[in-house]
Amino acid sequence: MIGYVFVALAVIVAVAGWRLRSRLRRQTRSGVTDEIVRRIETVGRVDAEDVEPVDLELARAEEDEFWAQTWDEPEENW
Repeated sequence: MIGYVFVALAVIVAVAGWRLRSRLRRQTRSGVTDEIVRRIETVGRVDAEDVEPVDLELARAEEDEFWAQTWDEPEENW
């Protein structure tokens, strides 16, 4: 019985680590860096050739992933 608890905890930790890693990976893919922010603050703009273009396929895949999630229906309290 105790073995099942440890296995369940290990699975929970593994899933949480995987989700955290994927979230951090998505954040680091952002094209906005501290240098770009400083340039926007000082100059007021960023030249287009300095900024990486938006990956539309990645954006579409992340949007599809978002809409594929299931959401719990609200409970009706009458």
